[in-house]
Amino acid sequence: MKQSSIFLSLLLVLFLSSCTNQSNGEITVVSPEEMETLLDLEDVQLVDVRTEKEHENGHLENSQNIDFNSPTFEEDIRKLNKLKPVILYCQGGGRSAKCAKKLKEAGFVKIYDLKGGFSKWQHEKFDLKLKS
Repeated sequence: MKQSSIFLSLLLVLFLSSCTNQSNGEITVVSPEEMETLLDLEDVQLVDVRTEKEHENGHLENSQNIDFNSPTFEEDIRKLNKLKPVILYCQGGGRSAKCAKKLKEAGFVKIYDLKGGFSKWQHEKFDLKLKS
């Protein structure tokens, strides 16, 4: 009897903690194929977290550049709509993963992170905007 009540208590704690995590936002790592579908289906905010120079040399169309390493980064992300899905990408996935965690902590509801970043997107020959 004692073991079953401990087990039920543990299940309750796990259930409550999973509910808490869902309300704080969700980070989903997506492939280029999945991201292309998201761009077509959802009204999303597409954010390139690379440097301005990287962005100028080529970026995904309709992306806004918010440099993760910029001193104004925290201020810049506050301008995004927390209730609207955000898709993040950087060159290889490292900076966008860090940014996704910051957005989650800031209360953003739905965050997508492009697996493999801009490099993977280019490698798979998806549409992008290159410097003219």
